[in-house]
Parts: sequence; structure tokens; C-alpha cells
Amino acid sequence: MHDNERELIQRWRNGDKKAFGALVRIYMTDAYLIALGFTGNSEDARDLSQDAFIKAFQARAQFDPERPFYPWFYRILRNRCLNFIRRESRKCEPLYYDDKPDRERFPSRTSTPLEDLEKEERVRMLHAAIERLSFEHREVIVLKNFKGCSYEQIAKTLDIPIGTVMSRLYYARKMLRKILIEIEQHGLDEIPELVPEARTAPGEVV
Repeated sequence: MHDNERELIQRWRNGDKKAFGALVRIYMTDAYLIALGFTGNSEDARDLSQDAFIKAFQARAQFDPERPFYPWFYRILRNRCLNFIRRESRKCEPLYYDDKPDRERFPSRTSTPLEDLEKEERVRMLHAAIERLSFEHREVIVLKNFKGCSYEQIAKTLDIPIGTVMSRLYYARKMLRKILIEIEQHGLDEIPELVPEARTAPGEVV
């Protein structure tokens, strides 16, 4: 933890809103990208990340100043996203179909209308496949591929061994490939909407 961040945390714990605003500016992009990875929708990602920051400010008395801020905040954001996903799954509304943020974040050369349609379909299929992962497997995909975290960073954020991160990511990618093949063969409508909440995968390190 940098000295500047430590000072901001101390002021925030004393109720200083400006200090917490500085913390928000440090982590707001990461929080948005994490929420975007979970929800696939830019508006929902903004709402969830902002809501998580509000919750964090309100829960400042529960924060241990001797520990890093981000892993603690991540757990708040994670719970907000998990609750959102559960609500949306009960509504049976599709997630991950707002692919505009991906096009904005990964600009490419000028393409033909046919290429644009093909790219949109691939993005739609990928997000639909990610949606069908269990939350724990979706989580490591988001941290690794959306935020670009290392195995060590993911382990610290989730408070799990690096071996668990590696095995969980392995099975997440394996399942993602399997789901994508099923979608390509049978179409989105023929694939179950969501898989059950995650359990330890076969061979997963715990």
C-alpha cells in the first residue's frame, strides 16, 4: 500500500468524503471493468460499481487499515454483481449482449458491414457462453481477461491459493470452450440458460 493511499484510507475512515473520492478515482476504472465483465452491460456496470463504492464508504468502520483496500472493496463489488446476476437470472433476461463497450475498448481497422456482423455475432456468442459459467469460474475469467490480473493478484484478491486460481482458470476455460462448441452446433436457444452455482471442479486445488 502506498503512503498516499494509506493516508487517504485513514482520512476516509474518519469520515472524510474528499479522501474517499480520491480512492474512488484510483479504482473506479478497475471497478467498472470488473462489473462490465460480470454483467456485459455498460449501464449496469456503472450502477453496480457506483453502488459498491457507496457501500464501501458506509462500511468504513469494518475495514482493517492494516490490509490493502482493493481486495476488501472487491468483495463488496463481487457481492453486488452476484446479487444482480441472481436477480436477472430469475427474470430470465439475457445478459452479455451489450457488446458496444468491447468495440470501444478494442478499436480496429475500418471493416466491411459483413465483417462487423460476424464480429458482433462472435462477441455475442462469447458473452453468452461466459454467462453460462458458474459465478466462481466466470470470476477468474473476468479478473484474468478483463482486468489483466496475474495469478498472484487474483489469489490475493480472492484470498485463495495460487494453485486454486490456476486450476479454476483451467476448468473455466475448458468449460467455456465446451459451451462455445455447443452454441455453434445447436444455437443459443438450445443451450440451458445458466449452470448451477459453482462447486469445486474435479481436480481443483483447495
